[in-house]
Amino acid sequence: MTTQSLLTSLFQYKAWANDRLLAAMAALDGEILQAERHSAILILNHAHIVDRIFSANLQRIEHGYSDNEPDHAPALDELSASIRDTDRWYVDYAARLSPDELGEVIAFTFTDGKPGRMSREEMLAHVIAHGGYHRGQAGQILSQMPIALRRESVFRDTFTSYLHRPDAAAAVG
Repeated sequence: MTTQSLLTSLFQYKAWANDRLLAAMAALDGEILQAERHSAILILNHAHIVDRIFSANLQRIEHGYSDNEPDHAPALDELSASIRDTDRWYVDYAARLSPDELGEVIAFTFTDGKPGRMSREEMLAHVIAHGGYHRGQAGQILSQMPIALRRESVFRDTFTSYLHRPDAAAAVG
């Protein structure tokens, strides 16, 4: 397995896990656990903003963010659509990079104004790790949801669960 194929698989997994979590959040009644749901949305919004910032850095374009932790978040349906678009971008991007491009170091500026330098490979690894961390935070908050929703195995979003899901063989072929 190459670094590029592993990164592509990890971004496909990230999109799958995000989709499952977003679907679980959408299934929550707006009146139940409202504060917890809002906290989870803020966390996912932060992770998404970081995804967008690094997407811009990878493309060497301005991202337009001065803060990666805003006080408010968009509506869940709006955030979900934007996360899904960004996830598709990362899957496509990772799939087309050459080994030389993966190793290329890019200079950029963090939102706090400090300079940064990372290889494309390091940036992509950061986006995967950062997203997983915050998906876990949101999942922990949502573990308080009604037992009927928890039985849906929404929280079985590990990489091995992704690789061994029933539709995985069809997706590879």
